[in-house]
Amino acid sequence: MSEVLLECDQIVKVFPGVRALDGVGLRLAAGSVHALLGENGAGKSTLIKVITGVHAPDDGRLLRAGQEIHLRSPLDAMRAGIGVVHQERNLIPGFSVAENITLQNPPSRRGLVDREAMTAPARRCLAELGLDIDPDQMVSELSVAQQQLVEIAKALHTDSKVLLLDEPTASLSPQEAESLFDVVRRLTERGTCVVFVSHKLDEVFSVCDTVTVLRDGLSVLESAPLSEHTQDDIVTLMVGRAHAVTAMSPRPVDTSAAPALSLTGLSTASGHRDISLDVRPGEIVGLYGLVGAGRSELVKAVLGLERVTGGEIRVHGEPAKIGSPRQALHEYGIGYLTENRKEEGVFLEQPILRNITVTVWRKLAKALGYVPARRERETAEELVERLGIKISGLAQNAGELSGGNQQKVSLSKWLAADTRLLVVDEPTVGVDVRTKHAFHELIWELARGGLPILLISSDLAEMVTLADRVVVMADHRIRGEVANDHDYGRMSGRIIRIIHDRPVSATSLKDPTT
Repeated sequence: MSEVLLECDQIVKVFPGVRALDGVGLRLAAGSVHALLGENGAGKSTLIKVITGVHAPDDGRLLRAGQEIHLRSPLDAMRAGIGVVHQERNLIPGFSVAENITLQNPPSRRGLVDREAMTAPARRCLAELGLDIDPDQMVSELSVAQQQLVEIAKALHTDSKVLLLDEPTASLSPQEAESLFDVVRRLTERGTCVVFVSHKLDEVFSVCDTVTVLRDGLSVLESAPLSEHTQDDIVTLMVGRAHAVTAMSPRPVDTSAAPALSLTGLSTASGHRDISLDVRPGEIVGLYGLVGAGRSELVKAVLGLERVTGGEIRVHGEPAKIGSPRQALHEYGIGYLTENRKEEGVFLEQPILRNITVTVWRKLAKALGYVPARRERETAEELVERLGIKISGLAQNAGELSGGNQQKVSLSKWLAADTRLLVVDEPTVGVDVRTKHAFHELIWELARGGLPILLISSDLAEMVTLADRVVVMADHRIRGEVANDHDYGRMSGRIIRIIHDRPVSATSLKDPTT
């Protein structure tokens, strides 16, 4: 039996009105890849914060190699050999790779930081992970995947025996994810325990060997061999009931209706050329492609965030020259549910009330710009109930919510503004199984009500579930279009063939529902 590096014994953490952890147990063994799973709000983030010294437990014990430890800060956790790579990068863009890797324990000479001496230990850490990254390169010049690997090298430099990876592949392409998995395997070979937090069960089953499942602050499955469970078992444990994939009810689309959004021969400063597509009322048009295909940049050009260099945009039949998302909303009725909810979707340090009503202050305002508190509250309460947002009150800060509820708050502000066209970019990244299904039903119902939706998703199963038509992009071009028959096997084969311009077996993609 492998050595137990860290153990959580009956951990309890209570916040005002919420028992976030209620006697959670966890055993992390050397050389294992341990999946920590659960829906949003199950307690995963709180447990990670306890393990990394951000929160002190209200009861229970943390044990390292059998001895109880007390972590009063992340620095204490680092000294105890515990590292974490968060979903949001934690690097300093203006520093070099070497400076970031050695930041917590920089080499010094005569009391001053020795910058030249940083290169050797940084190069060693990168080499141990098999990474070909220049230690002198600025972090701001690296890709998202490279930055994540630098964070892992940073943990290696501080001699982390336990490394927590929080949604590590959320922003990575399949090829980048495979590189990350190779690094994870190298870490386990040297005796590190990697804790893998993810909602992507296909990845969990391909990488992890041990699993703990949290539900409502309880560990319903604790440090068990993953090989003894199926994906359906795990989903049932996560949601507390048998999981069934429910087909969306029929929703007719009037293909003869005039387009709500029409792009004709559009070119942009980002490199798009001759992009033409239509989105009709009540229609969900999907944009699918690999990372770097130019999907998000295309919608940003429509919203005035990227420069249009040619072609025409028409919204509800009228030529549109849009200079900002604000103009897109107020003049053309376009809402934009962004992929980056923490930086662009919600104001984390502001109350939920303000987040929901920010788009309609002008509509609610009376003389001299006064916004009646009652009307603002009624608007927010209606949307909280409609979307099933789990909150303690409208005064709660959005940053205190789970990722799925933050995304619902982000969506609610566009619904409050009565948008007539909705752009949805990666709506369920980092969202648990039940919340994802609820989002799918919500998007489907919005389209049923006549709202035209332009959907971007890297989740092929999500695309096949929701889209009426799938427009396939690669290298900032439209490569083809597929009418969706909602058969995953057929659709995946057609779409991937278009991307690669060659025959590809549908079985070459893993269906996360199987």
